[in-house]
Amino acid sequence: MHAALALVTIPLLALAPPWAWPVDPPYSVVRPYLAPDTPYSAGHRGIDLEAPGGTVYAPADGIVHFVGTVVDRPVLSIEHAGGVLTSYEPVVSALTKGEAVERGQPMGTALSGHCASVCLHFGVRIDGEYASPLAWLGGVGRAVLLPTRGAARHRLRERSPTVESHGSG
Repeated sequence: MHAALALVTIPLLALAPPWAWPVDPPYSVVRPYLAPDTPYSAGHRGIDLEAPGGTVYAPADGIVHFVGTVVDRPVLSIEHAGGVLTSYEPVVSALTKGEAVERGQPMGTALSGHCASVCLHFGVRIDGEYASPLAWLGGVGRAVLLPTRGAARHRLRERSPTVESHGSG
């Protein structure tokens, strides 16, 4: 018998209120977040969301950190409280660096070209480290691993045959 680990999720709502989605409903994740093995390895450092209306909204209050082109895509970044930086691409925006945005405020328009249909790449970094944006949108609870090895070991000892129980010795 193998020892098991119990996975317990703590609802994000218990930790902090979730952010607003940066696109119009219905909310559909086209491509999920995929954490890289190392800071330099392949991964998908954000989520791609269908953007049916094209409008991109501020998920939370913040300050415009960057508006411009990165390589060949228009990018918008917002700095939020607690060292959280969000990025949106491909998005054209009339906002300027240092401008305040409020939760739910239209920030720009998602363009075609990133996905088969119009979609928004939405990324989140905490103090420079990438994280899944779904954790802020209420889509993923915080996972906590609880050890059950001691309980499993105890059960194994109760069931393990001994020499005496087989009548040999």
